[in-house]
Amino acid sequence: MRIEILQILERDSRLTPAEIGVMLAIPQEEVEAELEQLREENVILGYHTLVDWEKTSREFVTAQIEVKVTPQRDFGFDQIAQRIAQFPEVQSVFLYSGDFDLSVIVEGKTIKDIAAFVSDKLAVMDSVESCKTHFILKKYKQNGFLFEGNEADERPAILL
Repeated sequence: MRIEILQILERDSRLTPAEIGVMLAIPQEEVEAELEQLREENVILGYHTLVDWEKTSREFVTAQIEVKVTPQRDFGFDQIAQRIAQFPEVQSVFLYSGDFDLSVIVEGKTIKDIAAFVSDKLAVMDSVESCKTHFILKKYKQNGFLFEGNEADERPAILL
């Protein structure tokens, strides 16, 4: 039941415990108790609304920064990742395998704001070896949701 509740909430966090109970054919009180337990265990960390900011007047720039770091003795990548995550510009930090170590998603009002963050805050950190910044130009899909105008073309293909 726990996994099913989490999957339902991940798709639509607006659903009430009563609605989830109907979907899973269990009492509302059981769903409420499970949700409370999930919050206490920090399995549910918060609830998120996915916004298509292109449809608003908000002006901002998003970038993904590939960061190579020197792992720290006894802490590996954790301590530097946690330090990077504390910056208000940082939206997400992920540990990767491959050509770089951390992927850092940042937001700023302008490209200059992102550049200042990279040069003044991120690149100067002791464990940071290099940074490679990629600006996000358009979102097609995020967290499993397609943005309007990016739906799959359902028309049949015409073969010539």
